[in-house]
Amino acid sequence: MVHQTYIADVIVVGGGTGGTAAAIQAARRGAKTILVSEFPWLGGMLTSSGVSAPDGNELEAFQTGLWGAFLQELRQRQLGGLDNSWVSFFSYDPRIGAEIFADWVQELPNLHWISGQVPLEVFRQGDSITGVRFADFAITAKIILDGTELGDLLALADIPYRWGWELQSEWGEPSAPVTFNSLTQKYPVQAPTYVVIMQDFGKAMSTTGYAYAPEIPAAPNYNSSQFTGAWDGYGAETFLNYGRLPGGLFMMNWPICGNDYGEGVGRLIESDVSRGEFIQESRWHSQNFAHFIQKRLGHRYGLAEKVFPHTSTAFALHPYYRESRRLVGLTTVREQDILPIAKGRVASIFNDAIAVGNYANDHHYPGVQFPLQPKSIRWGGRWTGTPFTIPYSCLIPATTDGFLVCEKNISVSHIANGATRLQPVVMGIGQAAGMAAAICVELNCQPRDLPIRKLQTALLEDNRSKALIIPLFNLPPNRSDWRHWQLYYLDNPQAYPVSGDCPESAFGKPLIQESNCFKGIFYRLEQQEYRFTVIAPATYQGQNWQLVTLRSHIDEQLRAYPHEQLVTLWGRYNRSGNWLLVEHLNGG
Repeated sequence: MVHQTYIADVIVVGGGTGGTAAAIQAARRGAKTILVSEFPWLGGMLTSSGVSAPDGNELEAFQTGLWGAFLQELRQRQLGGLDNSWVSFFSYDPRIGAEIFADWVQELPNLHWISGQVPLEVFRQGDSITGVRFADFAITAKIILDGTELGDLLALADIPYRWGWELQSEWGEPSAPVTFNSLTQKYPVQAPTYVVIMQDFGKAMSTTGYAYAPEIPAAPNYNSSQFTGAWDGYGAETFLNYGRLPGGLFMMNWPICGNDYGEGVGRLIESDVSRGEFIQESRWHSQNFAHFIQKRLGHRYGLAEKVFPHTSTAFALHPYYRESRRLVGLTTVREQDILPIAKGRVASIFNDAIAVGNYANDHHYPGVQFPLQPKSIRWGGRWTGTPFTIPYSCLIPATTDGFLVCEKNISVSHIANGATRLQPVVMGIGQAAGMAAAICVELNCQPRDLPIRKLQTALLEDNRSKALIIPLFNLPPNRSDWRHWQLYYLDNPQAYPVSGDCPESAFGKPLIQESNCFKGIFYRLEQQEYRFTVIAPATYQGQNWQLVTLRSHIDEQLRAYPHEQLVTLWGRYNRSGNWLLVEHLNGG
């Protein structure tokens, strides 16, 4: 029974990565916004699902918008820095990420956040969505955004969506299957992971008094053979360092004989009961993985304490969903749209681009190796991904007004979702959706009628968190001509360079200030693979490290530096990855 009805300009349902970004951006633009979340933490993949070692958009030039602002806040708040794991350049305690989002929401008087609620009904007037009903209240608004983890509003509103694979005959995607098969039947979408945080109690002995961690019991569906060989080829220490967090914590989100779980994954959209059954099983699966780790690696390792705000404090608030229902929108992002253009390092750009991603196309099907068209490139002494753009039109339903999506539920193929689903991309999508919703309110227009250049300009010129639209490796956001080149390639897409580099390289000041000085010998193993043997400081003398960078002009200097020469570097050492993140080279 509805006891109260709220009226707003914008409703965002779902407090995940995209929904949180959308609500913050809409409110910052001035719209009266209500954000309704199921969980007590905001941020989704970045916080409440426990994936606090995000992938993609790691290069300095791509650290813009709310994503860049989030990283800057983490650097200020996370004691000991973000160089903790080898799976990501940014690993942090998820509690700090949740604090950042809560603080951003709290500072906005026109943003009302309601937690602990899920949508039950969507209101329609003809072809327009007008509101959403929850357990004991309803909200009506001019623009409604679906920021749920699984695209729940799409189903409630009867808006056409996709779930599952498309065949190669649909769009000619090179990696799509020719016919449906046992893989497409068993895993209609990618497998989620129920993240569990483990703790090194050996390091905590002096403060906790534990000689070893408490026993991790096996869950009802325990089968040790599922995890046999999980860290073969890596070794125990490297395995643990994959998702190492500060304070002796380890994020367990391991794909190789690990805690990805996809048994009957279709249950997620069948009913509330079947979804609950799947979630319980996936949580048990992660508990069993933690039990297996403790049995094999010793009672030094146990379940972390007081991380997440519920009874089982080591387990995330919900699974890490890699795929959801996917909107049937005005445009669908296909695999061809994320792959490099001929003889290039970038994908072609959409005319209505509003966000950027660069991660490799990454799919998870437990026990199955699924080959995908490669989109990785060597850059900065390591592998990164081909940059691509997200079009505004993939946020808009083909036939429904008053509605936008802002999560993994954009109009995208199953194949391309492997690259568009990453946290920084979704954060950019959410920021653009929130900005679009607010401008639609200002102009009293529907999302499909919003002038795209007005939205693009607003993102580029946002006074708090200006957001990248055109990916360029050598154009960091602190460069004085950043806006010029963004607008130039929006106006002249045919001039967009296949190299991904704009002309006139005039480098801005470094975005990252904290670094140390190292001296040693530079070795070139391959064109984009570098080794550094440390001479000074004496603490590291004789050690061999990989050299990597996120800065474009350092990438250029490393490519040109002479083999077996003395070099002075400034940067940060990552013990887990055994690399030096170079920020300056010989004073560069």
